Amino acid sequence: MFSKKEEHNKAIDSLIGENIKIVGKIEGTGNIRVDGYIEGDMNYKGDIVISNTGRVKGNITCSNISISGIVNGNIVADEKLTILDSGKVIGDVETNNIVIHDSGFFQGNCKMKDRNIEKIEEELISLE
Repeated sequence: MFSKKEEHNKAIDSLIGENIKIVGKIEGTGNIRVDGYIEGDMNYKGDIVISNTGRVKGNITCSNISISGIVNGNIVADEKLTILDSGKVIGDVETNNIVIHDSGFFQGNCKMKDRNIEKIEEELISLE
């Protein structure tokens, strides 16, 4: 999804500032960057960046997500989930692609979205 350089250069449509606290559900489209605190679910048709000062306590649904801060909740990312070096995720995730950098932290279960699971199972059986 984003390299560290791309993360900062990608067009952001909405910004939750570092000194902002939101309690409640957030829905929208486009790209959003969270530098502040959100307590509630995020349902976003677009990309989400949780910066190193960003905190989310709630479930997240989006296209792509890049996490440098902390997420305490379940995540469904249709395309890609990236946990950067300072990122922490506590909760279950479902995505097509997951990247966890060396110092990134993930505690929970991961379910990969359907990538022709029948073919993968056949390949595994043929290895036996």
